[in-house]
Amino acid sequence: MYPSFFKKLGPIDVNKIKTTIDCETFNISSNDKFIDFLSIDTLRDNSITFLHQNEKFIKKFPETSAIICTKKIREKLDSNQKTIIVNNIQESVAKISNIFYRNLNTSEIKNLKKPQIGKNCDISKDAKIENGVIIGDNVEINCNAVIKHSCVIGDKSIIGSNTTISNTILGENVTIGSNTSVGQRGFGFHLNENDNVNIFHSGRVIIKSKVSIGSGCTIDRGSFSDTMIGENTYFDNLCHIAHNVKIGNNCAFAAMTGIAGSAKIGNNVLAGGQAGIAGHISIGNNVNIAAKSGVFDSLKDGETVMGNPAINKFKFLKNYKKIYGKR
Repeated sequence: MYPSFFKKLGPIDVNKIKTTIDCETFNISSNDKFIDFLSIDTLRDNSITFLHQNEKFIKKFPETSAIICTKKIREKLDSNQKTIIVNNIQESVAKISNIFYRNLNTSEIKNLKKPQIGKNCDISKDAKIENGVIIGDNVEINCNAVIKHSCVIGDKSIIGSNTTISNTILGENVTIGSNTSVGQRGFGFHLNENDNVNIFHSGRVIIKSKVSIGSGCTIDRGSFSDTMIGENTYFDNLCHIAHNVKIGNNCAFAAMTGIAGSAKIGNNVLAGGQAGIAGHISIGNNVNIAAKSGVFDSLKDGETVMGNPAINKFKFLKNYKKIYGKR
């Protein structure tokens, strides 16, 4: 059973939704209630999700679920689909997310079970371990590290000094360097001229076994799904992984690599220092990305790219020689 990092406020009735956002509802009765607010990929019965204008989607959703969308998108959905029509998707998503979830308060954290700590652990007296945390055997946690409530730390993992971990599940043999932050809210909000509205990030960070995270890295938790890092993947120092990113196994990313939200990366991907990967794109398996490259489009299996914008390595070098000559 997975730990609960947030307080679920559902079920939420349609009247609460109508008082929170400016909307028009279809096929939704006054008695309808919804338990969760989820991504389109994780949608379940009695939940709400959302569709952006150009987002790909299946035409059939659970009958008891509701879709936040524009009038134009609604025309493409099943006529019986429960829908909530809005003018501004981003604003509505931000506001609705905050009526479904909230952070646990101090009293609720205090009432969680005391930390469970395995055998032969080496935990600094200056480290802070909150209630609800589960720590495996032979774990090392260094000075001034903070493990926030309900996190799971697998066997033989090492947490560096001054590192904060929240909303996270770690596998076995995971190493996280000093001054790293894992599981904080991502950069998701509605930009309002007078008062920006933060999206409540109800996802987690899942880091599988034998992963190594360098010092000074940040890994954001997911907004409506999880941020995930596959087995035996390595990050150098000063890397950033944004919310909802999915990374496969046996990958390596050099220092100052940045991966934007909801990017999906396959297995055996290598990226040089200061590479940037745009959000909402897919990187295939066995891809090589040269240092300082800017990847804005999806890449197929086996591609090797470089430059900004990143293109095929040999095409880039050919163009470079035409302009600058041999060096």
